[in-house]
Amino acid sequence: MTNYTLTYGNGKYEAVIGLEVHAQMLTESKIFCGCSTTFGSEPNTQTCPVCEGLPGVLPVLNKKAVEFSIKTGLAMNCRISRQSRFARKNYFYPDLPKAYQISQYELPICEGGHIDITVNGEHRTIGITRIHMEEDAGKSIHESGSNYSLVDLNRTGTPLMEIVSEPDLRSPEEASAYMKKMRTILRYLGVCDGNMEQGSLRCDANVSVRPVGAKEFGTRTELKNINSFKFVEKAIEYEIKRQIKVIEDGGKIIQETRLWDSTAGVTNSMRSKEEAHDYRYFPDPDLVPIEVSLEWIDEIKSGLPELPDKKINRFMNEYSLPEQDAEMLASESALSDWFENVVQAGGSPKAAANWIMGDMTKLLNEDGTAIEDCRLKPSMLADMLRLIDKGTISGKIAKTVFEEMYKTGKDAEAIVKEKGLVQISDSSAIEQAVADAINGNPAEVERLKAGEEKLLGFLVGQIMKSTKGKANPGMVNEILKQKLGL
Repeated sequence: MTNYTLTYGNGKYEAVIGLEVHAQMLTESKIFCGCSTTFGSEPNTQTCPVCEGLPGVLPVLNKKAVEFSIKTGLAMNCRISRQSRFARKNYFYPDLPKAYQISQYELPICEGGHIDITVNGEHRTIGITRIHMEEDAGKSIHESGSNYSLVDLNRTGTPLMEIVSEPDLRSPEEASAYMKKMRTILRYLGVCDGNMEQGSLRCDANVSVRPVGAKEFGTRTELKNINSFKFVEKAIEYEIKRQIKVIEDGGKIIQETRLWDSTAGVTNSMRSKEEAHDYRYFPDPDLVPIEVSLEWIDEIKSGLPELPDKKINRFMNEYSLPEQDAEMLASESALSDWFENVVQAGGSPKAAANWIMGDMTKLLNEDGTAIEDCRLKPSMLADMLRLIDKGTISGKIAKTVFEEMYKTGKDAEAIVKEKGLVQISDSSAIEQAVADAINGNPAEVERLKAGEEKLLGFLVGQIMKSTKGKANPGMVNEILKQKLGL
């Protein structure tokens, strides 16, 4: 716990927030059987007697799920348990065919880690209580207008990591930043695709409020059904305000589970909040304890990639990038790799960062395309940057060239020749364009000489317009000032 405080309700209250994040592991098969984990298949086509919970079947642990959990724990600064075990979490729900979920309770695979986040320039360390493995439940499908529900068991038995934070978060913005940082780490590791729309990364939030300065926690509620970063913020923000209003009106907060309704923008009561004893946990008799050797932990540790925090620091030190640029470029491993490939091909780091964070990101978002799948390759951007540096094209022309490279996959030099986009650096041609602008705008010229300095930009714009953006901007400014005696 830190001393960091963000107040609500006229400065009288602070929020206490903890997140339980469920990350679906990118294994090819389920955690206790060989059924496929592929998303989007026809309902109930990826099942077997084990994940259907039929009598007499025995689960067999997927070793890759253990490896992914250890890898995640190491990346999140956790202690890896040399011995852990599975337990049965007992509850009844139609999409849970065994009437219990195989999870971990007393002896999780990872404990005591942390993730560092930055919100509004403030650096915070958020503790991680534990990471444990468990199997996912199935999916209930409620068809509109019907008086029945359908059950799809394809997801049953899909391997999950539940990553439980300490109650260290103090605002909706911090909760969202924590989720984003976690998603980035999971994707760097290749253990989860982080697709919240498909449910492979889901979040439950435990939220309470207390008077500023109080040491005891308030009564918490658990928010379910949060499936986007935006909804993480909105759901928690609503719940903080709701709880403060209840307290201010003289009521008491009830410990309960609430559902986030993203359409109405409210949380609604779902059921009373269960305690651990309600689930009647006991060690699963069909699964032996997991023994993890130090050699295996060291082997997994040696194979970890460069993680986001380390990469951000390296980008700042090695390429002299501002922290904000480094954070954005390091937010996805594919994005950071693409950037470094531009630099290795000879592109200026800062210029490359600007083009990637600006025009490239805009075009990718418009198309819904991943950067590694686009036609424009890192070496092509590096070539374009060299054309700018040599004065062959201006920054304005470069925008046209960039868009054409992105759409067609052609290299910059070919586009410049094909479209006749070579920058005009002939002083006589520029002098003529300057003279035309001066002669064509006598009133503006007089006002400029009288002290309206902003009109210099107007005249430059007229010249660039007449040359179709091809005139060398530096030469235009220099010659225009000479002609006007400025």
